[in-house]
Amino acid sequence: MADLKDFAEQLVNLTVKEVNELADILKEEYGIEPAAAAVAVAGPAAGGGDAAEEKTEFDVILKAAGGSKLAVVKLVKELTGLGLKEAKGIVDSAPAPIKEGISKDEAEGLKKSLEEAGAEVELK
Repeated sequence: MADLKDFAEQLVNLTVKEVNELADILKEEYGIEPAAAAVAVAGPAAGGGDAAEEKTEFDVILKAAGGSKLAVVKLVKELTGLGLKEAKGIVDSAPAPIKEGISKDEAEGLKKSLEEAGAEVELK
């Protein structure tokens, strides 16, 4: 049962590009026409300009570490689950993405945490 729950979580967290790839695989290799995926992909395209207002995935971009670089490195390590060396690499290479394709609430929470540590952060 835990495997199914993990699988469901993976499906829910797919990007639009990944959904398209999955739809192609299902159609080409298994002959399954995933109607729900086609509607989900076609829906935003039909909306035109409204799609920009309904953005559901955000990227958290570290623009600069600010004055307390060590605190920012520790926070990036904690937030991403990366090792200290990898987190330092991200902070040193700013501007750099911290997390990509996450919900608005999660992105705003990360931004707030990073800004409290002294970093300059941008959401895209």
